[in-house]
Amino acid sequence: MNEARPQILVTGATGRLGRAAVSHLQAAGLTVRALSRGPREPEVRLERVVGDLSTGAGLREAAEGIDAIIHLASAPYQGRYTKAVELDGTRNLLKAAESAGVSRLIYTSIIGCDQIPWAYFQIKLATEQLVHASPINTTVVRLAQFHEFLDQAFTGMSRLGALISDRNVVAQPVDTDDIAPELLRVLLEEPSVERVEFAGPERLGLDQALTEWTEATNRRRRILHLRIPGKLGRAFRSGALTTRNGGRGSRTWKDYLEAKYNPRRE
Repeated sequence: MNEARPQILVTGATGRLGRAAVSHLQAAGLTVRALSRGPREPEVRLERVVGDLSTGAGLREAAEGIDAIIHLASAPYQGRYTKAVELDGTRNLLKAAESAGVSRLIYTSIIGCDQIPWAYFQIKLATEQLVHASPINTTVVRLAQFHEFLDQAFTGMSRLGALISDRNVVAQPVDTDDIAPELLRVLLEEPSVERVEFAGPERLGLDQALTEWTEATNRRRRILHLRIPGKLGRAFRSGALTTRNGGRGSRTWKDYLEAKYNPRRE
């Protein structure tokens, strides 16, 4: 990488994690270029380029002069479009990066993608394998479920009038503001590591997560206990959503809920 002022391309830069990552990269003195599918209003200190992962259009130009790519773009649970962005899009990005002489790429995946028989997780695993096969120096950062994901899932369930829980499912949700500095650390300090994991500070049972959510949101709902069947249920109950040896953030699920639903007023 250019040691004077590395040039970093960030995909998915407009998402919650992307915005946090861009902020941390810039604060560390790195020059950031943000990839988006369409033109946006220019921002101070941030170069934006247009490119489409699913078709490959504009990716070669976006990668020109770049030292490293942090690949955050994702399209979960959107059927064929998920595959077009995750797998085919990453293939297109790797091809463009290799052609442009990019020396480093970091790809964000999901903890448990090699254990959980769910289509989105399996696509992430296939994309990991594609990344590892690249001649570029790559690192896969497997992340736990975001706090925002749990919040959205519980909100959706609550609209049905009840919340459903398998009491033996344990997760380790992580805050996006904790992930951003971890990505910077991996970029600068872990150039030869193939894969790392990063999760939140606590292993959290689904019942506890639901109870804390209902208290924070003041949405009193019954919690119905159902056992998730089959291989998927066994995988969730095995602790596949948690990390044993990976890094951990500091912001808890309760911290996230307090900040969102009960912010302190001056």
